[in-house]
Amino acid sequence: MRCASCDHDNRDAAKFCEECGTPVAPPPPSSRRPVGTSESGRPLAVSRDPRSYTPKHLADRILGARAALEGERKQVTVLFADIRGSMELAERFGPEGWHKVLDRFFHLVNEGVHRFEGTVNQYTGDGIMALFGAPLAHEDHAQRACHAALHMRDRLRAFGQELSKARGVELAIRMGINSGEVVVGSIGDDLRMDYTAQGHTVGLAQRVEQLAAPNSVCVAQATAALVADYFDLRDLGEFELKGVSEPVRVHQLERPRSERTRIDVVLARSGEHLVGRRDELALLEQGMEQALAGRGQVIAIAGEPGVGKTRLSLELVRECRARGALVAQAHCPAHAASVELLPIAELLRSLFDIHVGESPDKSRRKIRRSLLQLNKSFTESLPFVCDLLEVPDPQRPVKLVGDERRSYLAGLLRRVVQAQSAATPLVLFIDDVHCADAASGALLGEIVEALEWTRTLLLVNFRPGYKAAWLSGPYHRELVLGALSEDAADELLLRLVGDHPSTRDLRRLVRERTAGNPFFVEEVVQSLIERAALVRPPTEDGATALPLQLVQPVEDLIIPPTIQALLASRLDRLPQRDKTVLQAAAVIGRSFSPAVLRHLLAHEPPAGAVEGDAVDAALMALHEAEFLRGQDGNRDAELAFKHPLTQAVAYGSQLAEVRTRLHLGTARAIEDIHKNELGQYAALLAHHFAAAEWKHEANRWRRRAALRVTNIEVGRARSTRTTNRR
Repeated sequence: MRCASCDHDNRDAAKFCEECGTPVAPPPPSSRRPVGTSESGRPLAVSRDPRSYTPKHLADRILGARAALEGERKQVTVLFADIRGSMELAERFGPEGWHKVLDRFFHLVNEGVHRFEGTVNQYTGDGIMALFGAPLAHEDHAQRACHAALHMRDRLRAFGQELSKARGVELAIRMGINSGEVVVGSIGDDLRMDYTAQGHTVGLAQRVEQLAAPNSVCVAQATAALVADYFDLRDLGEFELKGVSEPVRVHQLERPRSERTRIDVVLARSGEHLVGRRDELALLEQGMEQALAGRGQVIAIAGEPGVGKTRLSLELVRECRARGALVAQAHCPAHAASVELLPIAELLRSLFDIHVGESPDKSRRKIRRSLLQLNKSFTESLPFVCDLLEVPDPQRPVKLVGDERRSYLAGLLRRVVQAQSAATPLVLFIDDVHCADAASGALLGEIVEALEWTRTLLLVNFRPGYKAAWLSGPYHRELVLGALSEDAADELLLRLVGDHPSTRDLRRLVRERTAGNPFFVEEVVQSLIERAALVRPPTEDGATALPLQLVQPVEDLIIPPTIQALLASRLDRLPQRDKTVLQAAAVIGRSFSPAVLRHLLAHEPPAGAVEGDAVDAALMALHEAEFLRGQDGNRDAELAFKHPLTQAVAYGSQLAEVRTRLHLGTARAIEDIHKNELGQYAALLAHHFAAAEWKHEANRWRRRAALRVTNIEVGRARSTRTTNRR
């Protein structure tokens, strides 16, 4: 079995490459039956058991969430890849030769998709359809798809060169990518999934694929908007595509943007001025002072997605640089858990000033100069470091593997940290460490053990729920970062929108719906600009500036795809029980009665029903995970979603028919529980009956609600007249 990473020919039973240690997935058994052709000449799809080509860890996650995933709407990125001119190639290779080519082709594309936790959803005989962000949601689904496409392009291009040398045959592939909303149908025990696109998401991806030149990747505008900060794209213009009413702008995906990580994007978006974090920064600076004075420190910043952990970390990093510290930084993308030692390698690249696109010789010279300036004894480690950073010295191969390799790396990191901090104060910053792989987490523990009495600051940030043994000790500080205060959120909105009178109510709406989350504020404002609801009036010199003007009425906010994907990925990480309860609660409303929720789940159970004490246990878990607020020890006290957009995403992820049924169940629950005081709930009952499409009942309760309001107003008027007479 060949390794897609180093091309080593392993034993058939090997689970990991015997040369480089990369996980080895078995090739899809395309040789079970010959590939035929349809009447149109296109190869027919080959029947495969999905369990044979889906990595076990991914299959377990998909099947473990099966009940919660039946009938959901998701933001995804769809990738199509196929072999160009496959009919002619099949004829030239003959049946047996073509099967070997397809086996290798499918092995490489499977490896590329699974490397970034995508799912191969369909085979087309000479190609695949893959999904990123479904069935398991990913906040960076578009970036994952683009990374996978470039990875596959490079591996398949090398495979094509092999065939060209051996057989004189050109093998070319093409890929198309599009992002948008799809509906997850049913998931069987064999992992087979049916997806129905909304807005032609899947069909458009296939159309875009057909525009791709040989060995290239085309992306639709919807994907380009999500990844433009991270990848170089070449605008190919607008195209009229079959089945699409409006021209579609298409881009060619070139390469990841050099030196462009999420850290750079955050800094570019937020600017130099940090809003509303003066007290938090002062606390962090105390730890910085101790670290730079020779008492090594670990500073951890914990917080929900979007609250500004990275931005606050960068402000502290800036202070450290101003004090003369050397800074090495790494970001852990959401797929980092599947790439061993990614943050450790990134830290070392940053420390040695190695850049993307440099020649291997230049990188090796930098590594040599940096290490030998620290200590001549690092001479023996040079081949190992070069190999780790993927610029191996061909004259000095490295033989260390497995535990011996990890042990050597642990000792090397301790020595480098101690030697560097002796020469210059050192700051190691790791962003989103909760995404790091287990091996990197263990090595961070080794670094922490080397910090005492060094001028070293290890700065990390992570989301709630992340735990590691090294996040403790006498020189560890942790700051839990909350949302911006109301005044700070107003200040941020003024910086983004300005103070034009037309935006006064909009700024209030944005602040309330985003609940002070700075990332959500920025994304909502940007989406309003892209929709041309907010415009920048031109100035006298032709430039555009603040304040922005609101030129379209905004009754409610449309949640941008970036926020939807981020919150959906959080929901998908919940245990099935808790997610089911949260989605049912979202139908009841932003605040809800636990008694109504229990009644609803008992009488109108959704897929993955939760009953009895399990509802209370789920509510407690959701409260502890900071999805909900309220309770105060009373099991019947009203609860509310901590963040309004979480409720909106949990509600919107459910199919309309499911929501309709749950709205009716909610109305029935209110009638049963509050049957002696229904007048107080007339408006709420009208809302739920209307959402359940029971028009007669909805109108009846609207009239009763209107009558109640009228009686209240009449009563107030009479009371006022009586008081005036007196």
